[in-house]
Amino acid sequence: MPIDGKVIFGFTLFFLVLFLIDFYVYKGVKTVFSDSSFPVRKSAAWVYWSVNVSFLLVAMYAAFNFSYFNKRTPFLFEFVAAAFLLLYLPKLIFGVFLLGEDVVRLFRAVGVGIYKVASSAPTSVEFFESRRKFVSQFATVVAGIPFLSIIYGVAKGKYNFKVHKVDVAFKDLPKEFDGLKITQISDIHSGSFNDPVPIKYAVKLANDQGSDIIFFTGDLVNSISDEMDPWMDVFKELKAPMGVYSIFGNHDYGDYARWYSVEQKKANFEKLINVHKELGFRLMRNENVKLERNGATIDLIGVENWGKGGFSKYGDLDKALAGTKPDSFKILLSHDPSHWEEKVMYHPNEHIHLTFSGHTHGMQFGIEVPGIKFSPIQFRYKRWGGLYEENNRYLYVNRGLGFLGFPGRVGIWPEITVVTLRCA
Repeated sequence: MPIDGKVIFGFTLFFLVLFLIDFYVYKGVKTVFSDSSFPVRKSAAWVYWSVNVSFLLVAMYAAFNFSYFNKRTPFLFEFVAAAFLLLYLPKLIFGVFLLGEDVVRLFRAVGVGIYKVASSAPTSVEFFESRRKFVSQFATVVAGIPFLSIIYGVAKGKYNFKVHKVDVAFKDLPKEFDGLKITQISDIHSGSFNDPVPIKYAVKLANDQGSDIIFFTGDLVNSISDEMDPWMDVFKELKAPMGVYSIFGNHDYGDYARWYSVEQKKANFEKLINVHKELGFRLMRNENVKLERNGATIDLIGVENWGKGGFSKYGDLDKALAGTKPDSFKILLSHDPSHWEEKVMYHPNEHIHLTFSGHTHGMQFGIEVPGIKFSPIQFRYKRWGGLYEENNRYLYVNRGLGFLGFPGRVGIWPEITVVTLRCA
């Protein structure tokens, strides 16, 4: 399929910008090695340009030969995604220091120029002072932090599974459900996995929580149902006394693959429906079921994907609510948290007590330490990870079990959620 001319122009402009960043940062790299011997300076320059030009050539090849129809996310594209972050995030940080110093040098040059024009006294002061080595050295140290973090994120972080536990209390929760433990996993993205050992550990970790019920909130695959073939026996091990309930995410419909016929896409979708069944998952598609415990019931509602900002809208909340009572206790499974913000948070007729979502992955990159919670994804999704409450309704956004695109996680670790319901 030929590439559109606008796409070619966009890629070309993008790679030109990357080259200009490389050139600008190189000026600072030269300063770091300014006191070194000529062979050392020459070797540093050779390594710098060899690595960066090689990456640009590989990235250009990948960009201009991209195809969505793959049984697995191709290694080439995962490599490019990882290398891009590894090379250019540190450069951007390094460049900020250089730019700051250059601004100071520019203002100084203006001052020197004004002084020379206004004063008749001779002066040997140059307009532009040389770059200061310690600034470039300090910038190198600071830029080294994300560089090392990304290496860790690719090597270990993507399988650094964390269990997040939270209690949520409700005044109108039936007393029979007090203490109900729910394990949530989301965004498996099986097409990205290549090592069964950590995945088996993640499933065991989920089972070890001893929850009454398990929810899976979408994105079992990246693009096509065949991606689950090597992982069926692994995820069949997910078990809970009250069952495993699942929904579709935006990646599960085959919308991101290239299909040669409508029938082929439909067959892929039907296979994924059967995959959920073979795994022992109770797939919910705009419907509800009653969960019973000690003679009491609550409503579990599952919708298909609904997301703002260009994402598919197969979900139908009103259809999924059909037959439920207005005063019943309700739990909703909905893949995209924007659905909660747009349709659930201020629903005029139905009070949905607790919603489970995923989708964001926390962008697989950020910082979560006591007192600090940041990910670039928050500029797109206000509610992107953890528990949120608004209008006496709760949303939990799982950070995802798998990964997509960038084959790693930095600071935002793969998550298994355990929510315990309490009577207030």
